[in-house]
Amino acid sequence: MPELAEVEFFRKRWSLGHGAKVLTLLLHEDKKVFCDDQLALLKKSLIGARLVDSETSAKQMLFRFKGGGVPEKNFGWLGVHLGMSGELRTEPCNYTPTKHDHCVLVQATRQLIFNDPRMFGSIRFAIGQQPPAWWTRIAPPILSKFFTIEEVRTFLHRRSRTSIKSVLLMQERFPGIGNWMADEVLWRAGIHPKKKAGALTPAEVSALHRVCRQVCRLALDTIAGRGTYLPPNLNHHIPRSWLFWHRWADGSQCPRTHKMLIREQVGGRTTCWSPARQRLR
Repeated sequence: MPELAEVEFFRKRWSLGHGAKVLTLLLHEDKKVFCDDQLALLKKSLIGARLVDSETSAKQMLFRFKGGGVPEKNFGWLGVHLGMSGELRTEPCNYTPTKHDHCVLVQATRQLIFNDPRMFGSIRFAIGQQPPAWWTRIAPPILSKFFTIEEVRTFLHRRSRTSIKSVLLMQERFPGIGNWMADEVLWRAGIHPKKKAGALTPAEVSALHRVCRQVCRLALDTIAGRGTYLPPNLNHHIPRSWLFWHRWADGSQCPRTHKMLIREQVGGRTTCWSPARQRLR
């Protein structure tokens, strides 16, 4: 499932359509990707509306529209969650959508496409002056001032009997962190993924807080790119020194200790760690 920086990567693809009107919509209306019975409202509102801007939060995206069928003084809010196999991309106007292109916003010079072969993703829509509740209730970003070491310490205490790998995947405190980012954080912090959250030392809690922010910042810089730059593919500029490149291949070695890595199920998720670096004590 796409994580924090990968979601930003895909959002940037549709950002090429900022400022342009939606001329028509091409939708697979019978697909389960459309949520909350808002399909009729979406069709009524977006034709003729202008894509104003967009943003990401955790693993979700929000696109803001104005005009068209959107009532005056309100905005149309299109929420996108990519799920396991979804992606956003742009195509030229003469492109013919495929059976997996479930939502296509046709503009004058491009098509904005939501493609999802396995249909684990979702699309929501709402009208209002402010973003809808399904957006505003997402936890504050890890790179925000609200992600404090005190908040992390309190959360770990409440989940004291749960493995730290499982805790890192809890979106209510670590929004945007998924499987590979959780492994990257724990490897960099030198924390064993099976260690109980309540057993972390003060130094480990401090390291976890610091490294979460570090990995999020590095991932945004390398995968999504800062400013207007968009890498040619998702992982093009991730350094080979990251655990990311070594976690899936059998017989891989830790980039730092050059000892063998281990892969096992932890909390129901395939987890990779370096036993020479991440010791359970």
